[in-house]
Amino acid sequence: MHKVRDFYDKYFNNTIINYILWAFFLNLFIETWARQKMPVYGGLYFMIKEPVIFFYNVLVILATISIGVLFKRRFFATLLISSVWITIGVVNGIILMQRMTPFTMKDMDSFGDGLTIMTNYMSFKQIVMLFVGIAVVVAFFILLFIKGPKVKDKISIKKNIAVVILIIAAAFGSTYGLVKINVLNTFFGNLAYAYEDYGVPYCFINTWLNQGIHKPNGYSKSKINDIIKKSNIDESGKVTLVKGDGTKNKPNILFLQLESFVDPTLFKDIEVSKDPMPYYRSLMKKYSSGSLTVPACGAGTANTEFEMMTGLSVKFFGPGEYPFKSILKEKTAESIARDLKTVGYSAHAIHNHRGVFYSRNEVFDNIGYDTFTSLEYMSDVEKTPKNWAKDNILSSQIIGALKATKGRDYIYTISVQGHGKYPSESLIAKPEIKVTKADNEEAKNKYEYYVNQVYEMDLFVKDLINQLNKFGEPTVLVMYGDHIPALEMAESSYKAKDLYQTQYVVWDNIGLKKQDKDIKTYEFTAEILDRLNLHVGTTFKYHQNVNHNSENYLSDLKLLGYDMLYGKDYIYGGSNPFKKSGMKMGVKKIKIDKVVNVAGKYYIKGQNFTEYSKVTLDGKALRTVYLGPNLLGLLVDVELNDAARMKVSQIDRSSNTIISTTE
Repeated sequence: MHKVRDFYDKYFNNTIINYILWAFFLNLFIETWARQKMPVYGGLYFMIKEPVIFFYNVLVILATISIGVLFKRRFFATLLISSVWITIGVVNGIILMQRMTPFTMKDMDSFGDGLTIMTNYMSFKQIVMLFVGIAVVVAFFILLFIKGPKVKDKISIKKNIAVVILIIAAAFGSTYGLVKINVLNTFFGNLAYAYEDYGVPYCFINTWLNQGIHKPNGYSKSKINDIIKKSNIDESGKVTLVKGDGTKNKPNILFLQLESFVDPTLFKDIEVSKDPMPYYRSLMKKYSSGSLTVPACGAGTANTEFEMMTGLSVKFFGPGEYPFKSILKEKTAESIARDLKTVGYSAHAIHNHRGVFYSRNEVFDNIGYDTFTSLEYMSDVEKTPKNWAKDNILSSQIIGALKATKGRDYIYTISVQGHGKYPSESLIAKPEIKVTKADNEEAKNKYEYYVNQVYEMDLFVKDLINQLNKFGEPTVLVMYGDHIPALEMAESSYKAKDLYQTQYVVWDNIGLKKQDKDIKTYEFTAEILDRLNLHVGTTFKYHQNVNHNSENYLSDLKLLGYDMLYGKDYIYGGSNPFKKSGMKMGVKKIKIDKVVNVAGKYYIKGQNFTEYSKVTLDGKALRTVYLGPNLLGLLVDVELNDAARMKVSQIDRSSNTIISTTE
């Protein structure tokens, strides 16, 4: 026993050794949680497979927790810092159970949005347990701060600071060296693979520090002018914004982004009773179609939208970043909406989910949309068993937007029905499509739920095209999945080039020639415009005029993107020419006709009310009952003088945010 004690005192009864060991076990814990398919030994497997990277991440963790040596309450400070890493590890593991992309710092920007859809992913019992757990942890740290141990000996501040600085310097030096010799990478083509290859701590920190488009080498006014000239965007070297009516003989241009919509027959691990998407498949045989390379995998709808609307790649930004949650919340910018408006189109966005999700109600205003119809402006919406709006509501909304204007329309519609989380228990009593083969009962239920949503979405597409044919205007409808569903699948079980492939089809009633090709999302809009002989917009004309295989194709596109969003606006002559579009929420005007008092109760008669309409007074929502599209009932008493000042607002129920109010 004495020898063991001597060995411990000599080698392990040392603060730094203890910190190194603790950092090692923290990283082992984090990496094990990150590897869902190896729930017990994932961290050990990573350590054996990539020892240099594993222990580099240990050093990264050590550089943070070693700060604890500077405090008298060393145990408390170290555990508090460690709890951040533990939380990152656990949250990352939980997120990977729900989707295919890992936890990033940018997810914190969407924290509020995430809370609003928590009930779609967790049961009430799980939510209660989560908040009880958080309360217990907070109470534990309060108690630990009050009652926890303190270092009795005098702390050598200078010595400890020197040690901490040395460890931090070693972490920075190792990062630089490992990047230099290509052991680590700063560009993540596939975020999920990057976390597996380079470790959670390094990648998570990267998503924090590496944001926006970094200033490219060679960025200057002359360089931007040169790109504009040589790519035939504008021979003057700067973009001139000219408005006119160029829609004569042009069709309506509709984009339909289908949530998690892919061909289920490409899943190798399951078999189904019949084709879940027969109509969509028939369209692919008759009209232009192919594989679409999207920037998201299992989640990240807004980044597919961004690439389609701007012609820029999200790979130019930091890993895991959503431009909708960052730069486009702050800055007005060019987009397909603005570009088509210069030739006479009206621009509409439609989404059968919350208007404030991904800040769309702000972003769409910043990038030029005239109207945005979100769930709050739709009535009688059917819901899935997981409480997502069904897509069949979108047909009437699209036709309504087309009817709202006299001229040609550009409409970007985002569906939501196919959204996960897909239930492990059976929720559909009589499924139209049955999964006849799966790895286990849980997988069967998840896939069966998903393929039945695809089946209903296919019916919606058929109904929409029938209505467009009846409407009679020349129209092009571009349809595609935003990303693969958040189901547990590997590339080996998906019969496509990789997990970033969905399938698109371009329906039209103007006789376009069928042209099948595989394409990337940020190139797709320019391709559609080119087929329609429309040559508008900086990035879209760039894609149309430049050889996509040329050496500088992507680097010059990145330069244009940097200048447009972060640079000095050399593209436009040195100043941003765009203002907020003054976007209206909904295409139908919500209006109060009169307020009546019946037996002491107030009723508001008007037009186009929905279940999300609330009576408001001085910006405060009052208890309201929806009685129909023309009638609301007030459930509280108000003074006679106040009744005349009442208005009707559309309310986001999850956050109680007022989205718009009657004039």
